[in-house]
Amino acid sequence: MGNPKGVRRDFAALEERRLLGARLLRQGVPQAEVARQVGVHRQSVSRWAEQLKQGGQRALKKAGRAGRKPRLNAADLQRIEHGLKRGPEALGYETSLWTTWRVAHLIEEECGIRYHPSQAWRILQQLGWSCQRPVGRALERNEAKIRQWKQKRWPEIKKKPRKKGARSSSSMKAD
Repeated sequence: MGNPKGVRRDFAALEERRLLGARLLRQGVPQAEVARQVGVHRQSVSRWAEQLKQGGQRALKKAGRAGRKPRLNAADLQRIEHGLKRGPEALGYETSLWTTWRVAHLIEEECGIRYHPSQAWRILQQLGWSCQRPVGRALERNEAKIRQWKQKRWPEIKKKPRKKGARSSSSMKAD
């Protein structure tokens, strides 16, 4: 059975299913029938029956979150975001481009927790940051002069296509 990859499990629904199975088992319904009614494998019902016998209904309550608990708390995430807004130059880098290696370095500096760059990318996503490249334009850039150059000078120096009636110098073309 299980869940497809990437689909979050609904722990409350799973607990409700176990408790329904426990009620049916207490009523004397055979394990195979409980499995059919609840929609699980027979082995799961057998495990539930054993847990019910050992620890009662409390043993079938939800266990909590799945997976490892996050190492960064809300305050850590705020410090990281503040560091991201200051820019990589604040950490001593020459350019204003954040890379995952630099973000991992920032996390280690701010929170004392070492992350691999691939995990740093996940933290960036969690904070709502996306992959972008900074616009590489000079601060001294003069938009009016650039526009004027494109409109006046560029047409003067741009190559123009040959006239259609002109003869080709290629020996491959037939007369």
